[in-house]
Amino acid sequence: MNTNELAASALMELENNFGAHNYHPIPVVLDKGKGVYVWDVNGKRYYDFLSAYSAVNQGHCHPEIVNALLEQAQKLTLTSRAFYNSQLGKYEEYATRYFGYDKLLPMNTGAEAVESAIKLCRKWAYEKKGLADNTAQIIVCENNFHGRTTTIVSFSIDPEAKNHYGPFTPGFIVIPYNDVDSLAKVVEENRSVAGFLVEPIQGEAGVYVPDEGYLKACYALCKKHDVLFIADEVQTGIARTGKLLACDYEAVRPDILILGKALSGGVCPVSAILADQEIMEVIRPGQHGSTFGGNPIAAAVAIAALKVIENEKLAENAYALGILFREEMQKFCLQSKIAAYVRGKGLLNALIINNEAQKDLAWDICIKLSENGLLAKPTHTNIIRFAPPLVITEKQLRECIDIIQQTIDAFE
Repeated sequence: MNTNELAASALMELENNFGAHNYHPIPVVLDKGKGVYVWDVNGKRYYDFLSAYSAVNQGHCHPEIVNALLEQAQKLTLTSRAFYNSQLGKYEEYATRYFGYDKLLPMNTGAEAVESAIKLCRKWAYEKKGLADNTAQIIVCENNFHGRTTTIVSFSIDPEAKNHYGPFTPGFIVIPYNDVDSLAKVVEENRSVAGFLVEPIQGEAGVYVPDEGYLKACYALCKKHDVLFIADEVQTGIARTGKLLACDYEAVRPDILILGKALSGGVCPVSAILADQEIMEVIRPGQHGSTFGGNPIAAAVAIAALKVIENEKLAENAYALGILFREEMQKFCLQSKIAAYVRGKGLLNALIINNEAQKDLAWDICIKLSENGLLAKPTHTNIIRFAPPLVITEKQLRECIDIIQQTIDAFE
């Protein structure tokens, strides 16, 4: 075993010894990234097919985004919101025009943005819709993943996410995903519903794509019953699915839009919610905030990250290459005993594995993929999510398809 391999083992041991065991990583120790590639401490290169759960849509260490970070970091990093800073207003103007909303509320992580959307929705319901205090209900979907705060896991149905974290926050109604009739029944029978919080595609659930027309029908029901349609596009937004937003496939404009992850290109934590003035104005000074939310570095980085998406036509690339990926993988599935089928939109895709004979098969495949130079991670035991940076080329994607197919062939 060489020195670098010893170093990798030692680094993993440090995390095991001194870190909380709240993740189960693929056993590689990454040290460098550029574009679609990452390198481990031994210098081995991999294709990154997770993209930090779609935070690195623009590719690792994109020079324009990193330069924005460095330039701002050398000038001013943090003021808190006790004062104005020279970058926040520019970012707010740029992002609201970019996505077509009146106002932006800046936060740091996706979970913080979801919490902000929940608070905004409830406050709007009391001050604008006229619901009695402490009665507002928000509808959510089964198998959702919106983060890991106490409030958010309160409406999760995943026992791993919520067991032994109670007592839980009330005020949520859980209905099946991709079921318009269930939403219609609740909003028609329950006058205390304030909002409907939904992922346009359920990412953590295994890239579960709803039926065409689902989002549009749900949006129409929300409009009819004066319910806010809240889209969690933390993972599906910023060009990942082949459109700027996944909601764009059905021309749905959320009342509250939740963004995070690739809003910074993976350079630092940046999240936000966007809404029009009639909704956002219920938040007043002292009623919600964050010391780091809207910091100058985040503002400069977010502008650069959004410019890269537009200038490099990454949504268009994701759309075209997503079709190629699913076509090639579906042909493979037809002759494979292990690969059952593929689903997704753009470059957010999942391969469903037939693991009846071997429960940990998807994990074992991902380990072998890493040995063959491609990084992916299983979810829900038998699903492998494939989400490369959107800067990937057709030539690179075809090489990765070959790696995936050859790896699975070895398990047939």
